[in-house]
Amino acid sequence: MSSSVLSKYTKLKIYRTIIFPVVLYGCETWSLTLREERRLWVFENMALRRIYGPKCDVITGELRNPHNEELNDLYCTPNIVRLIKLRRMRWAGHVARMGRGVHRVLVGTAGGKRPLRRHSRRWHDNIKMDLQEVGLAGMYWNDLTQDRDRWRALVSAVMNLRVP
Repeated sequence: MSSSVLSKYTKLKIYRTIIFPVVLYGCETWSLTLREERRLWVFENMALRRIYGPKCDVITGELRNPHNEELNDLYCTPNIVRLIKLRRMRWAGHVARMGRGVHRVLVGTAGGKRPLRRHSRRWHDNIKMDLQEVGLAGMYWNDLTQDRDRWRALVSAVMNLRVP
């Protein structure tokens, strides 16, 4: 990625077609914590900094790494966390419409006691948080998925939200 032989276009193509799918494999079923989301942002920004390389500062004339906002402007596609949320919402709609057996396996809980510590975030907790970002906090997401057009609109709304 830091090779000067390859063009930026070729590096971006490699990133989108090889690295990105490997990193996001199975992300529909992940239950991400904020720490893991932050680590994914760091990974994406690190890869983009390697692709785009240092920038010349206008004021001092020195080379510096581009800031996160500059990387977002250069890359012009949704960040990695937003894509994970999009895929998770799509998958949630698909699973909810599949039937009770599949849905029970995905959102079910294991038997036994939970360890004494902070509750870990579950997959359907992430779906509820994504819906809360859109403004549908009180609604039960499983019922929303039955109307495909409305669910598709919600998925695109989640995709278009800006993440700091």
